[in-house]
Amino acid sequence: MSIAWTSFTPWTALAGGLLIGLASALFLLGNGRIAGISGIVASPIRALFTRSDWRPELTRLAFLLGLLLAPWLWRLLAPLPSARVDVGTWGLVFAGLAVGVGVRLANGCTSGHGVCGLSRLSLRSLVNVLCFMGAGFVTVLVLRHVG
Repeated sequence: MSIAWTSFTPWTALAGGLLIGLASALFLLGNGRIAGISGIVASPIRALFTRSDWRPELTRLAFLLGLLLAPWLWRLLAPLPSARVDVGTWGLVFAGLAVGVGVRLANGCTSGHGVCGLSRLSLRSLVNVLCFMGAGFVTVLVLRHVG
């Protein structure tokens, strides 16, 4: 095993973490809700299918719009980091479905439990994050080192 030290970027990672924390805190202060992305995505979809009032969803939609626009704004300043995907289409579909099922079972995703839950010292979020990380470690182990 080797470590790609040229890819180690602690300052940009720190800046990204600070921005995520700031956005989560602002969302909590302004909206009174935890900035869990799965919940923020699910709520407008639920409103769409139940034909309920859209006004409570405007803040969530603005938050999602910000998430989508952020890479475009970053491109104005610097090139985006390259992404490499080593799995085929069916692997991506399976991974997406597995994440979706896991998010529903855990009552939240990594942003809700990992960023907001852990900062609130939630035991449930700690257990969920340990499960997320453990599943990720096992998946990498199986896909890259077994078979």
